Amino acid sequence: MIRFVTTFCYVGRLRPAPGTWGSAVAVALALLLHGLGGFPLLALATLAVTVLAFWAVARDIAGRVDKDPSEIVIDEVAGQWLAMLAPSLGFWMAGLDGWNFPWPGWVGAFVLFRLFDIWKPGPVGWADRRSGTAGVMLDDLIAGALAGLGVILAAGLYHGVLMR
Repeated sequence: MIRFVTTFCYVGRLRPAPGTWGSAVAVALALLLHGLGGFPLLALATLAVTVLAFWAVARDIAGRVDKDPSEIVIDEVAGQWLAMLAPSLGFWMAGLDGWNFPWPGWVGAFVLFRLFDIWKPGPVGWADRRSGTAGVMLDDLIAGALAGLGVILAAGLYHGVLMR
């Protein structure tokens, strides 16, 4: 059951690039959650999956030689959903229908999250070098936060400067 959780229903076993597959499935589910309950539901789900991920990853990597196996993608789900909170909040605050999630927001969150997760700039790289559960989880959560900030900055630039 632990492996089912950490591989996010075995999505982490897809090849190549299990992290990208995990992120892509996470985006699709975030869009569904946003459609069903808007930002509040996605925020609650993000918190729940993050707590579940810390618990499950700790148990999955205990006793393993490889402390960050590529099949563990629940960390990508938590980070990707964190990135998706930025456009979700913006659309929710704008009063858009839950099923109206314009593509630049979610595509930007996906692309920026994958970029930061692979490139590992600054604090993402620092977190990735940590051992244990913190090393598995924190790099993706920081990458998700940076991606969310990137989406906010891009939206502000587009809507506040370019569209004037």
